[in-house]
Amino acid sequence: MSVVADLPTVELAELVERAALQTRVDRKYLLTPAHAEQVLARLAATEAPRVLCIQGRRDSGYDSLYLDTPDLAGYHLAAHGRRRRFKVRHRTYLETGETWLELKTRGPRGATVKQRSLGGDRAFLDDAFCAAGLPDLRGVALVPVLTTTYRRTTLLLPRSDSRLTLDAGLRWTTPDGRRLDLPHRVVVETKSGAQPSAADRLLWRCGVRPARISKFGTGLAALHPTLPANRWHPVLTRHLTALESS
Repeated sequence: MSVVADLPTVELAELVERAALQTRVDRKYLLTPAHAEQVLARLAATEAPRVLCIQGRRDSGYDSLYLDTPDLAGYHLAAHGRRRRFKVRHRTYLETGETWLELKTRGPRGATVKQRSLGGDRAFLDDAFCAAGLPDLRGVALVPVLTTTYRRTTLLLPRSDSRLTLDAGLRWTTPDGRRLDLPHRVVVETKSGAQPSAADRLLWRCGVRPARISKFGTGLAALHPTLPANRWHPVLTRHLTALESS
């Protein structure tokens, strides 16, 4: 996006120090690239955002391998909106080559809580499940069920130390070879404390409302039509008409 090219930059260390937000409220929106650029231009004019720059690049490649139980316990908990739900993934940052094992759960008032370990193992996960008050899954297999890839642009909003991410070129693939692309939409996600960020308020003024989209849940529901779509049905039927499958 041309707006991003003109923004001042922020290094990863400063972004993590100011806005790590391992416990946060996430709000997601689906926009066309043109609409996302319009919103970003207005945000740049009022909030002085800075763009994360790694190795000279203002966007970064993400590859996430999601794990679940063989009966998709994590998926079904999310589909039915259970508070004690979880997501497990190996997330690889393609520019640095780092791979983190992450557990995402729900905290009080719908906050997202993320525990992560660089190169973590099953022992880390079992301890993280226990710390989050989740059922003990020791001895239960966790198997690959979905891979997501995309390019992410990350903005720091320095006035509130919140973040905004824009994910483009999203692709879902399953271990059995199913694939789904989202070529004409940008997934915009705000990450802030309990209060909506300036980016949220700007999106609302522009008539954009949060969308129930989960890269994990929506992707599995789209690629496995027999699964209950539940929370993601409106996104699948209204927002993702540009999906191209193969």
